Amino acid sequence: MIKIIIDCFGGDHSPQANIDGALTALAKNPDLYLILTGDEPTIHNYLSGKAYDAERVEIVHAPEVVGCDERPIDVIRLKKESSMIKAVRMLRDRDDINALVSTGSTGALVAAALTRIGRVKGVIRPAFCPILPTMNGGIVGICDSGANVEVTPDHLRQFAIMACLYMEQVYGIIKPRVALLNVGKEAEKGDEIRQKAYQLLTETPEVNFVGNMESRDLLSGNYDVVVCDGFSGNVLVKTTEGTAIELLKKLKKDIYSRGIYKLGALLMKRMFKEEKEFMNYQNYGGSVLLGTSKTVVKGHGSSKAVAVEKCIEQAYKMEVNSLSSKMEEIIMRYDHYEY
Repeated sequence: MIKIIIDCFGGDHSPQANIDGALTALAKNPDLYLILTGDEPTIHNYLSGKAYDAERVEIVHAPEVVGCDERPIDVIRLKKESSMIKAVRMLRDRDDINALVSTGSTGALVAAALTRIGRVKGVIRPAFCPILPTMNGGIVGICDSGANVEVTPDHLRQFAIMACLYMEQVYGIIKPRVALLNVGKEAEKGDEIRQKAYQLLTETPEVNFVGNMESRDLLSGNYDVVVCDGFSGNVLVKTTEGTAIELLKKLKKDIYSRGIYKLGALLMKRMFKEEKEFMNYQNYGGSVLLGTSKTVVKGHGSSKAVAVEKCIEQAYKMEVNSLSSKMEEIIMRYDHYEY
């Protein structure tokens, strides 16, 4: 049985989206057991009238809620009865619990996970790895996307190793093509950190390194993993998502500007719907925190039920495939780390 905790009071659409997504995942996976943290009477109220296997659902009362504007250190120290911090503590203390899914405050979740749960043996720093769709119908993982603003070449090599295993075990991509985010494709491009990382990646047989990548090629479909520092990765992901959203808005505005465009849009309605679904981040789950000793998945703050379900699916597949132990096995082959 795979046991996953759901922080039911994190995110803009909690608790309904969190609970609905959790129940959908529960129905699809007979060996899944869910632990819901949050205000118990409220959770019971949302569960009332819904059909689900109550023997595979546990409710843990946690009346406090973590706000996105609260300082992470204050959350950890002062909000011990919140749905997020209680979930983190349970993940740490109970050997039978495998993973945690939250759509709450990113800063609080990362701080709590790193200080309370710890890292896979050999991992220098855990890193976020969100997924984006590519233009050829595939996906690409970006690692790191916010957990580590400053990095060393050794950090970047570890990010590559962890992300490769993640893409292989969870998404079935054999020998993922790994690129290093840089200001040019030539090997000598970038600062000293990028140049050294380039060399390390070429010397790492577990990584199918294909060279540097410029940010404009992120969605080209030529890469399965992009390795970068957390600052650059966060900007890359949000710029890409924001550009897609604004282009869709402009397209909609232009369609309604003339009658002939409206007619054409009517004929292409199905295609537009498919494109909208393709660009919808809700369909791609959350950002996995790779390298923690237990699985942690951070969903977008505006996640709806389908996104929460995808986050649970990510955590479930990571545990079924024993990702952490495989990560440790490979990373421990390299014993010269820069902390």
